[in-house]
Amino acid sequence: MATPFIAYPGRMLSLKAAPRAVDDELRTIGARLLDAARASQAYGLAAAHIGEVAPVIVVSTAPPERRDYRVFYNPMIAAQAEDTVTGTEGSVSLPGVEVELKRPGWVELAFDNETGQRQRERFDGFVARCVMHETEQVDGVFFLDRLSRLKRTMLLKKLQK
Repeated sequence: MATPFIAYPGRMLSLKAAPRAVDDELRTIGARLLDAARASQAYGLAAAHIGEVAPVIVVSTAPPERRDYRVFYNPMIAAQAEDTVTGTEGSVSLPGVEVELKRPGWVELAFDNETGQRQRERFDGFVARCVMHETEQVDGVFFLDRLSRLKRTMLLKKLQK
């Protein structure tokens, strides 16, 4: 059975998840999120998408044509490229909507693994975009929040028609 996702503009999507120790509860959320990502073939998901305010993301770290999911606890962007690249983004919480956004070409993610060990890893290109997108969601920032107010308003009015 597919996981129902929180629909935009659901309040859950604007809540910031505080970092916390990796425990059985957080690992259970990570497992649910992983199942939801696999079932929906999403490139990435944050816990808010499944109704949890928790610092957990799942991202496919393989090329877009494949899926190789990893769970990251307490994700935080530790470093990023100065150069930006424009790319298309969307969300399971707002199906059918895609927007062009500029993001750094690479990021270094600090995160805890399933045992709570802090690690850092660099991601490039499309995977970096997914990591940033989902990490921002953990911080309560929905991808449409990165648009100007005018562009966001025009897009949402168009969707209502």
